[in-house]
Amino acid sequence: MKMVLTLIAGPHGASELPHLVSKVAAASGIASAPVWLAADEACDLVFEASSSTAVEETVRSLVGSADIDALVQPFGGRRKNLLVADMESTIIENEMLDELADRVGLRPQISEITRRAMNGEIDFVSALEARVALLAGMEERVLDEVANHIRLTSGARALVATMRAAGAFTALVSGGFGFFADQVAAGLGFDRAVSNRLDIVAGRIAGTIQRPIVTGKTKRQTLLTLAAELGIPLDRTMAVGDGANDLPMLAVAGLGVAFRAKPMVAASARFRIDHADLKGLLFAQGYRRDQILG
Repeated sequence: MKMVLTLIAGPHGASELPHLVSKVAAASGIASAPVWLAADEACDLVFEASSSTAVEETVRSLVGSADIDALVQPFGGRRKNLLVADMESTIIENEMLDELADRVGLRPQISEITRRAMNGEIDFVSALEARVALLAGMEERVLDEVANHIRLTSGARALVATMRAAGAFTALVSGGFGFFADQVAAGLGFDRAVSNRLDIVAGRIAGTIQRPIVTGKTKRQTLLTLAAELGIPLDRTMAVGDGANDLPMLAVAGLGVAFRAKPMVAASARFRIDHADLKGLLFAQGYRRDQILG
């Protein structure tokens, strides 16, 4: 089978990448010339193998602690036609519940619940309900104020714009709140947004969430449903996220990438990007730098 190894440098890995490419090719017996997708930033090594296991083990041992990501996958069909992305700590840098918690002086408590939920230590729904209950009574206008502090993750705009320009369908699926997800989706050009809805009563957050609650199962089902509706084979789909509730959709996607993920998630996912920004998902699909928009 024709396989491809993509090596992608993080912010501090550019100087090491050319040397590492040579070392990996030699150690793995890859005779084909490297294909540079972006000078000193991303490179493909194409090889024939019945299994990628040996190459992956070699790569892991050689990369070590270097600021470089490595993904091995079948060469055919690597360009994906459907992207399903988590929002918080993935498409944006923020965890918006934590940002809201700042306004009531509860960030340490809420952030700890967030951390444990995203690492799979506690049930996501129970954790979400507990955190939202702590916000009861907050004025609705605070949502607008907090939305002004949303920080896009580097590469997010390029990821969505490039895939849409290539004809892919893009969906933002968040366990967070529609007030923020709708704005992020519209600003980046996502085709669809799925998220939770806060109950608002008399201009204040009620401390409850409308049903049904978006969970990991929802994210997985959204990917499956969109793929079926659009006639896209699962091996031509991509999912990306950082938390435990993203694992179900990462598992069914053709390329399910744990992005700068929580430890349990990174250890469980088949593919991961720990160092590069979201343009790494484009390099993983074989896009060259001059094909990336934004």
